[in-house]
Amino acid sequence: MPEPPAGSPASSGVLPAPGEGAWRHGVALMGTPKYPAGFAHFDYVKPDAPKGGLLRLSADGTFDTLNDILPRGNAAAGMSLIYDSLMTPAADEVASEYGLLADAVRYPADFSSVTYRLRPEAKWQDGQPVTPQDVVWSFEVLTRNNPRQAFYYGHVAKVEQTGEHEVTFTFDQAGNRELPQIVGQLRVMPKHWWTGTDAAGKPRDITQGTLEVPLGSGAYRVKQVVPGRTIAFERVPDYWGKDLPVNIGTNNFDEIRYEYFRDDTVELEAFKGDQFDFRVETSAKNWATAYDFPAVKQGKVVLEQFPDRSSGQMQAFIPNLRREKFQDPRVRRALNFALDFEGMNRTLFYGQYQRTRSYFQGTELASSGLPQGRELEILEAVRDKVPASVFTTPYANPPEGGDEARRSNLREAARLLREAGYQITGGKLVNAKGEPFTMEILLSNPAFERVALFYKPTLERLGITVNVRVVDSSQYINRLRARDFDMIIGSWGQSLSPGNEQRDFWGTEAADRQGSSNYAGIKDPGIDALIERVIYATDRDDLVAATHALDRVLLAHDYVVPTWDYPFYRTARWNRFGHPETLPEYSFAFPTIWWWDAEKAAATGRGP
Repeated sequence: MPEPPAGSPASSGVLPAPGEGAWRHGVALMGTPKYPAGFAHFDYVKPDAPKGGLLRLSADGTFDTLNDILPRGNAAAGMSLIYDSLMTPAADEVASEYGLLADAVRYPADFSSVTYRLRPEAKWQDGQPVTPQDVVWSFEVLTRNNPRQAFYYGHVAKVEQTGEHEVTFTFDQAGNRELPQIVGQLRVMPKHWWTGTDAAGKPRDITQGTLEVPLGSGAYRVKQVVPGRTIAFERVPDYWGKDLPVNIGTNNFDEIRYEYFRDDTVELEAFKGDQFDFRVETSAKNWATAYDFPAVKQGKVVLEQFPDRSSGQMQAFIPNLRREKFQDPRVRRALNFALDFEGMNRTLFYGQYQRTRSYFQGTELASSGLPQGRELEILEAVRDKVPASVFTTPYANPPEGGDEARRSNLREAARLLREAGYQITGGKLVNAKGEPFTMEILLSNPAFERVALFYKPTLERLGITVNVRVVDSSQYINRLRARDFDMIIGSWGQSLSPGNEQRDFWGTEAADRQGSSNYAGIKDPGIDALIERVIYATDRDDLVAATHALDRVLLAHDYVVPTWDYPFYRTARWNRFGHPETLPEYSFAFPTIWWWDAEKAAATGRGP
């Protein structure tokens, strides 16, 4: 639901929703799509980009299934490459979609349903047509077998074929303008393949993991699988949609291969050793110290940062509110005062980061100051459900300023814990029952271990017993799904058009639902009410105001201990690739619109 880029047709204002009979080639949540019917290609692509080459990427951990719709097991990376969805977004707009499997969409003025018209030429990779029955079946199996998908599409009351090439989704409510586009993101899978038999004559079962290569409709198909180690995809030369405007200048690599590494240190050394081509560096320490190797100096490896304009993020230490010891907001606030971010940033991160201060950090959706105007009106409507401080005190993390500030913050943390009913006995923090305050920080990424270990001594000075535990990715995922943790380091990514996913992040219904993103276990009527205001925003100004209010109330509850933010993607790549001179505003779009550059590749000592 974000504002379109300046200069686009949508920037002139919000237009009414199309009528029931108006087929559209594309849709925008607010306004009109940038690209008109019959457009040749997206502005940011190179239409005649060369095709060819092998792109080698990396992945963490391992994998044991190619069926990635299930909420269990470790699915292989890249499986989305083999599937098409009904619609696809443009990387130079926010919240617009254009037809992919569908050539047109229509919905009534009250957004109570949506109908997609499939392209007759859309084909599965075995040559059979993509049908409305495939769409209906895909929706049913996705929502039946994946709790997150069931939640995401929870407002779809009915899906049915309504024409030779048409499928209609009827919603259980009106006025939710995001729902038609949410349905457009649906992955469509081949009913005839999944309900058929494999090479041995055994019936396939989409409710089970499998290493059998699945059938897709997309630009790539699976070429090779080495279980747990490697998965490779090859470009489909006769891909049915290769000449669609949304695909011109994309899908340029002949092969995309993922190699798995269990340890980030090994993965980095493998990159230096030219075992894969492209890496997003998430470690400030590595970025500052680990890329001074010969290939960089020789220009064979390019280090480049790309701005992140498309999203915001809250990364934080996340306590599990389902555990009694974290239910008092004073305890959670004390945990924030115990984090010496200034020292952490200097010691571990070479001063590269800033402290996160919003759930929508880095975007216009982040709250600041005191509420005014429309935001204040929205908060007044839920005054009895939100902390009084949101009207009087802007949120702030504990102050920084050297040793004196750290000592002052630690004293404030101790005061808050005493106020919450804790005291020090025998050097340990205990509650009124004499039970010690213990805490396990559960991690799966070893890179975060040094972060948790930096935090640990300060917590122990408060009398808290802290154990930092690093487990493998499978165990971590299982414990996260079961909510079996005290504290994790996690994050929530935010688009510029927040909407229905906010229920999954913070909504009461999601708190006890396995597989939801409500890691903290937030259950709060004020938050629930503000989520609905975000979802049912009527225009951009209303959306921004409602999101400011939601952000402000989330912060006021001190649900998490915010960590850091960095508004760029740090990337390293072997210099073998080309890209359009001007990249899209909201993404650097790697590898979608990049291509293999044979001349550059030869200079690095590698052929196609």
